[in-house]
Amino acid sequence: MSKAIGTGVCGWLLATTLSALGGGCWAAETQGKGEQRLVRDGVTVALNVQPLAKDGVLREGEFADVRFRITDATSGQPLAGVAPGAWLDPQAVAADLAQGRERSCKSRVGVFLKSSIGARPLLDLNSYFLMVMNRDASVSVVDPQVSVGGITSTLSRIDLKQPPMDWITPRDNKRVFVSMPKADAVAVIDSEQFKLIDSVAAGSNPVRVALQPDERLLWVGNNAKAPEQSGVTVIDAQSLKPLKHVATGAGHHEIAFSKDSRHAFVSNRDDGTVSIIDIASLTLSKQLKTGSHPLSIAFSPLSQAVYVADGQDGTVTVVDTQSLTVRRVIRLKQGLGPMGFSADGRFGIVLNTLENQASIIDASNDSLIHDVAVSAEPYQVVFTKAYAYIRGLASAKVTMINLASLGEGRTPITQGFEAGPQAPRLAGDLPLASSLAVSRDDNAVFVVNPVDNTTYFYAEGMNAPMSGYPNRGQVARAALVIDRSLREVSPGLYSARIKLPPAGRFDVAFLLNQPNIIHCFTADIEPATEATQVAGVPKVEFMLDTSTTALGSPYVVRFRIVQGKQRTQRSGVKDVRVRYFLAPSSRAQSVAAREVGEGVYEVPLTLDQPGAWYLHVRAASLGAGFDDKTFASVRVIPGAAH
Repeated sequence: MSKAIGTGVCGWLLATTLSALGGGCWAAETQGKGEQRLVRDGVTVALNVQPLAKDGVLREGEFADVRFRITDATSGQPLAGVAPGAWLDPQAVAADLAQGRERSCKSRVGVFLKSSIGARPLLDLNSYFLMVMNRDASVSVVDPQVSVGGITSTLSRIDLKQPPMDWITPRDNKRVFVSMPKADAVAVIDSEQFKLIDSVAAGSNPVRVALQPDERLLWVGNNAKAPEQSGVTVIDAQSLKPLKHVATGAGHHEIAFSKDSRHAFVSNRDDGTVSIIDIASLTLSKQLKTGSHPLSIAFSPLSQAVYVADGQDGTVTVVDTQSLTVRRVIRLKQGLGPMGFSADGRFGIVLNTLENQASIIDASNDSLIHDVAVSAEPYQVVFTKAYAYIRGLASAKVTMINLASLGEGRTPITQGFEAGPQAPRLAGDLPLASSLAVSRDDNAVFVVNPVDNTTYFYAEGMNAPMSGYPNRGQVARAALVIDRSLREVSPGLYSARIKLPPAGRFDVAFLLNQPNIIHCFTADIEPATEATQVAGVPKVEFMLDTSTTALGSPYVVRFRIVQGKQRTQRSGVKDVRVRYFLAPSSRAQSVAAREVGEGVYEVPLTLDQPGAWYLHVRAASLGAGFDDKTFASVRVIPGAAH
């Protein structure tokens, strides 16, 4: 749901009488090619569904931009920051005839707002998704707005070549770049369709990934043992072509940038230096000594400086991004580690693992203003508008620092909450990617507890997490929010890109809170031509003789892969695998299947424990997680009971 949509709106929808629903002065009309306009209660809403196809036709399988322009009906001034809601669903002709179109539209929007399974619109333009990084070579995708009996809906699982370490997404959230150190590559995920689209060579042992501010280039830190391979690999973020490797020095590398994307700053942990790279020429401009063991680096937009925290020396070196010189060294305590800045760049928080505290720097004068006790062995920090959230390795507690309480001569206000029963340290083998993910509304966080394999949702103002999302079949390590909401691309213009559904007439339902406006526009989508006809997504049909088996007995799984309306069987797929695990959360196993007939595949499985086993079919050549929603279950029963 969008920022302005909440339970109050849903309650208002369900309780409003027919007369009230019809209240207000309004008019709807079509203006020019493709544009529809609504004028109601002093507000003008103009909808334009703009096809991206070259012939300008809304056609199934193609992409289109849904654009709402919202203005004051009298002055024509754009209405910014109003956060509308929108959905696309097949037109409900019978309901429109029975209830009247306006009342039918309002009823359907009320149902959409409930976010319950089985009552979802075809396309939700207010949605967001949670990507969960797993310990194995995979990423799970969760819809946190839908629940089935209290368990959220897992949409898909994206298989990777090797286990992931770090990730980053551009501001539009349309791609996710994932480092895979063991594959010497970066995986590229299409986060509109949640599919793996490429794996790009990224140098030796790629670990940290970062996008420069203009998002033109992706930077990958190479923690290679060989000096000539240790540094950064630079990749064109659009063409996905590696451009250059720059050797910078030994050790782990953290990466920061100047605001204008002119310079990159790369720390070299074992050399005690920061390398400054000219981005236009991708050449090394300068090497600065910043202490004996630089562990983290962060940029402040307020001071236009890069801050380098040294764990061994207990210092923070301030590097001016214009003069490229050290302008100050702030002396703190030994044990400094990760660091981050609030969105406005005012407050920098440096975590001290040895002291179990956070040192707070005021970037307006580059001085230490507070030392605050936080969760034991702090190792991650993220920021919302109001708080800094700090995660400790040796505690399940997340510490919150109220940013409004910070400042010279003030007393910082802290609070906290428990995110699971045990400390993250107990899980071992943690990635660099953060276990804290800020919600799209910037007033809540998702927190992964890798020990109980659950992602907790905490909303600011609550005493404890509101809900938890178990990661069944995988082992959760980190989280990332993918926002699919309508975005305000210019004042009063709200846009989202969609893939058009199968041909037909559709309602584009629109909701505004202030004033209360609900209206259903229409969109006609043409059938695909022969040139654009798609065969459809392949599906799995399991062919199990029985859903139970005795413990110790061999069990053979057989299935077919079909595609399209004619259910054509897909033969010759060489990379078919069956992934299986014992519920609720045993480690998943994967085994290759072989084709035994035209489009029919089978594999013998070792089901060595009693209980319910779940089976999924994978084939990267058909699209990672091509049929993730289809599964089979087999119950293994001890021999005597069977």
